[in-house]
Formats: sequence, structure tokens, C-alpha cells
Amino acid sequence: MPLEDGCPVRPRGQQVNGEVSGIPRLRGMGDPSLRGTTAPGASRTDVMAEGCEPGPALGDGVVTPGGAPRRAWQPEEALMTELSELVQNVVKSSSWWERHGVDISILACSFLLLPAGFLCLRSAQAIPFLAGVLILGVVHHTLTVKGSHLASHNALTESKSWSKVWAIFFIELCSAFTVEQATYNHVKIHHGYTNIIGLGDSSTWKLPFLNRYIYMFIAPLAVPVLTPLVALNLLRNVEWKAALRTLCCMFLGFYCHYWLLLHVSGFQSPWSALLCMLVTRSLLAHPYIHVNIFQHIGLPMFAADRKPKRIHLMSLGVLNLPRNPLLDWSFGHSLISCHVEHHLFPSLSDNMCLKIKPIVSQYLKQKKLPYNEDTYSSRLWLFLQRYEELMVHAPPITELVGIQ
Repeated sequence: MPLEDGCPVRPRGQQVNGEVSGIPRLRGMGDPSLRGTTAPGASRTDVMAEGCEPGPALGDGVVTPGGAPRRAWQPEEALMTELSELVQNVVKSSSWWERHGVDISILACSFLLLPAGFLCLRSAQAIPFLAGVLILGVVHHTLTVKGSHLASHNALTESKSWSKVWAIFFIELCSAFTVEQATYNHVKIHHGYTNIIGLGDSSTWKLPFLNRYIYMFIAPLAVPVLTPLVALNLLRNVEWKAALRTLCCMFLGFYCHYWLLLHVSGFQSPWSALLCMLVTRSLLAHPYIHVNIFQHIGLPMFAADRKPKRIHLMSLGVLNLPRNPLLDWSFGHSLISCHVEHHLFPSLSDNMCLKIKPIVSQYLKQKKLPYNEDTYSSRLWLFLQRYEELMVHAPPITELVGIQ
């Protein structure tokens, strides 16, 4: 049997791993109900499996409400340990180029494209000027999304000192956010409590006062403005030294971009330079927002005191999108086609997530666990149809029957 079990991506409404309409349900799952929960504190993060926690053995020969006997489940710890060993073998046999070099080269190429982008903006002709906007927009998102994401997980280098340097550079200088809050909110909360109500349920992406069309197609244009404003508000939660460092990095990043537009690209007025900054920084804001909601919201949600163990939580609550050359380059494989793999092994680089994808997908399918995949267009249509349910109202809590 080949490593990748070639499971095709099916449109919404068809069954994928026993799931229907793009919202996966584990076999034997009861009807969801709305309930509140109390949020526990943040969990520690491990190198290979952040938020990993031990759990009791899963029962054998459990009978579902319909009376059909279920398969004998292996202990949860054994499932995750077995998968981790398979992945570790791949990581150990991989070269530095595969572990870090490929992604570092993509980021380096992005830096090398910056002069071409700024120089293209000097042209009075439409095609070179638009090429400059495209180059700067793609480079900006590669540095701020791919670079910041890898840096937050220490996936760029195995050196702790350099990991801190790259985190400050990509998250604070390029993205205008504070390292401490970005790491806490994303790594400890989102990864530690993926799809747990009140914690890692992606509720920070919801703006229930906006209607579906404004949220999906107009609001993303405000991301370059909202990001630093949110970051400034979060500075109240960090030490003054970190806050001062963040402010300096944010100012330096904005000013360098603005100065280059005036003195290299030849913009004549401050307002035209600022408008160009807004356009380039929001060029891929739509897929950025969409990807962040498509891959978790609409999937099963759990109460903190009744959540499944790690391997079940990630297989149920995370979804992969198909590969896309532009988004793969700008956002990275771990945010697009290898999001399941990334949530199971978050310290791996984008290229390594792509390399272990056949092993993870085959393993989950062999163990009869969900491996959620869907197309971008299918998820977009799902959210447009069910926006009120998914993005406005409180998400229902999923009950697992026959697992815990």
C-alpha cells in the first residue's frame, strides 16, 4: 500500500471519511448542544507536539447509540506515540536543506525581490507598475505570514538564540505585532486548545456585527490597519521592555517601507506612498482571512472539560486545503495543504510538513480517524451559505460517543 492513500477532495455535500457537507462528525457522535465552559490556563508546549497531554485508554468494543459495535480502539497515547515515531524517523533521515534550507531559501528569495518591486513602481507605465505592486504584495505576505508563522514555532533554525532573533524580525519588524502575545495566542492557546470553546476556537476571527459579504470581501482590506492597532492594545499585557522593543520595531518597519517608496520608487506625496503601502499590504488579505477561518470554524468544537485527546482533537478539528502555488509560497504548506500535519507536529518547517503528509494521511486513514480535506471554493460557498450559524452564533459543542 502506498504511503499516500490518494483520498480525493470531494465537493461539499459528499462524504469524506464518513463526514457530510464539509462539517466532519466522528462516527457515533451525538447531536451537538449549546453549552458554556470554563477556560483553563494555558498549557505548556512541547517540541514535537504542543499541548500534548496523556489520557486514559480508549475503551474496546464500545457500542454506539444505534447498537452497532465499534472497532476496538488503541490507547490514545499509543496512537500518538506510534505516529510520532514514524515522523521522527523521517525527520532524522532528512538533511538540513529539507528541514530548514528550503523555507529559508524562499524567505531569502523574497528579500532579493524587494529591489525589483520598488524599482518597478518608478515606472509610469501600467504593466511595470502593477508588477511592482504584485511583487511587493507577495513579498510582504511571505515575510509576515510564512516568516512570522515559522518563527513563532521556532521552525526556522534549531538555535534558540537565532530563533528569538528571527521571531523579533519577522513578527515585530515585518508584521508589526509583539512576539510575546503572538506566541502566546497562537502557539499556546490556538495549538494547545484547538477548537476548544472559549480558548482555541478561532473566535478572534469573528466579527458578528458585520454581514457575510462585508466580512468575506471588504473587511480584509482593513487588515494592514487593524493589525498594528490590535498589537498596540495588547502591549498592555507585556513588560515595558518588551513593549518598548515592539514599538521601536513597528516604527522601524513602517518607516523603512514608507522611506523606500518615497526615495526609491519616486512617490511625490506622502498620501500616495501610504496608499501604496495599504494596497500592497492588503494584496493577499482576503485569502489570509479565509484560510484562518476555513480550516477550523465549521468543524467540531469541544468543551474544555470534555475534549478528546490530542490525536483525535487534531484530526477532527483541523482541515487541509488543496495546494496552491501562490499561497504555498506566501503562506507556507503548513497553513494550506498540510495544516493537519502542522497541528500534530507544529515545530516542523513547511517543507517537512509537506514531506510527512503522506505518512500522516495514511496513518490516520488506517486508524479510521478523520483526515479532513476540502477545496477553497467549497469552503467559501459553505461560509457564504451558513455565515450566521458559523460566524455569528455561538458554535455548538460536539459530543463524542464511544470514544471517551
